[in-house]
Amino acid sequence: MSGDEWDLIVVGAGGAGLSAAASAAERGGRVLVLEAEDAVGGSMSLAAGMFTAAGTRVQEALGVEDSPDRFFQHYMDLNQWRLQPGLIRTFCEATAPTLHWMMDLGLEVPAQRSTNAHMPGLGHAGVEDVWRGHTPAGEGFAVVELLERTMRTHGAELALGARVDGLVVEGGRVCGVRVGGEEARAGAVVVASGGFAHDRDLVDRYFPAARAAGEHLFVVAGAGSRGDHLRLAEQVGAGLTGQGWGLLLVTAYLQRHHHWDSGFPPLSRINVNSTGQRFMDEDVSYAVSAGILADQEGPCWMVFDEAARLSLPEGFLDWTPERVHEEAEAGRTHRADDLAALAAAIGVPGSTFVRTVERWNQTLPHGLDPEFQRHLTLAAKGVATPLTELGTPPFYAALLVPGELVCTHTGLRIDSRARVLDVRGDVVAGLYAAGEAGGGVLGNRYVGGGNAIANSLTLGRIAGLDGLEHAGRSA
Repeated sequence: MSGDEWDLIVVGAGGAGLSAAASAAERGGRVLVLEAEDAVGGSMSLAAGMFTAAGTRVQEALGVEDSPDRFFQHYMDLNQWRLQPGLIRTFCEATAPTLHWMMDLGLEVPAQRSTNAHMPGLGHAGVEDVWRGHTPAGEGFAVVELLERTMRTHGAELALGARVDGLVVEGGRVCGVRVGGEEARAGAVVVASGGFAHDRDLVDRYFPAARAAGEHLFVVAGAGSRGDHLRLAEQVGAGLTGQGWGLLLVTAYLQRHHHWDSGFPPLSRINVNSTGQRFMDEDVSYAVSAGILADQEGPCWMVFDEAARLSLPEGFLDWTPERVHEEAEAGRTHRADDLAALAAAIGVPGSTFVRTVERWNQTLPHGLDPEFQRHLTLAAKGVATPLTELGTPPFYAALLVPGELVCTHTGLRIDSRARVLDVRGDVVAGLYAAGEAGGGVLGNRYVGGGNAIANSLTLGRIAGLDGLEHAGRSA
């Protein structure tokens, strides 16, 4: 590993790192990838692989009119213009070319409508004005396999179980890394080590909103998400951005696993706040659901009935008829024979709560949701069967929490070429960052399914190509 033999060293073999490595190796670069875990993939291996992009061949084939400019406007507006416009414009413009690059390498994204994040094709990714969520066949595993194969085909080397301890800096330029007692030198280094979701101290410091879930918080990020990028940043005085931001998914307290394993709550359900009133579309995108929950005062509850419980399929870890029964028997999920008694159990006004359920029974089960437009969300997900009314006792109420921590957004400040900037805003020569390690693309509002993946793969590719060019100039 030692020596002065590499054009590019990539720290981390998740989506961003593999994209950087494959891009640079494909152009003839001598690339070394160092991965702290014993397998490649990181959080990408746990994802459906949905990629948000605008102006793509898939959209065109389906008659969807879109453009990077339209994507940019939506992205900035949703994030209240709290992101650096130049970086976001570059990102929006580069998403389609990045997706096309992977498709040309063999990634299959069929030109068909997708009704969920696990169905290949073009789907509704979040709260965007046009559909931009591109899900590949084979999901995140297919992306990982494709990029690893591409980088190996072009001669990149991979070292597993190699956690980077520090950066090698000479003459104000990053020129390598340290792993244990060894040094590896290169013309440029790309930090793509993921986020910090598995380091509770860092979560408390940089994403304190995650504390709201208390003991119910669980993490679905890759095991390597331990904040190594923040420790490396300290060595070179790198600036940070994205403090206080991250992605939390709203779940019932009883869910403790990624939905692939946990299953899903029943379709016939309503969410009510401490006043006993419904306050959201229960299927609204997780781009905004945590923010809606945070706006409520006091605890909020997911309410369903016995018919809904019995409709849950077996074979999952959390959302099954038996698991809900066990939670109710233990008193952790509230259960009552009538709505008034359930209202008393969860401490909400009885008459308001009963009227809320009655109003819902008169609307959405009959096809329309005038208040929250959930019928449109369900249609986008391919749900064609009318929902059943909530009327079969006993009734259940499970505490809602922002419990699923998916990714963290505090990263090294980068420019539109993925070059790391120091606290003064100057470029740290030879150092790049991408994915969760590179801050400034993932904002205060997650734009929707595929946002983090598009960020990782797009900025990873930009970092790999620009890093290789920098290495050539340095040589």
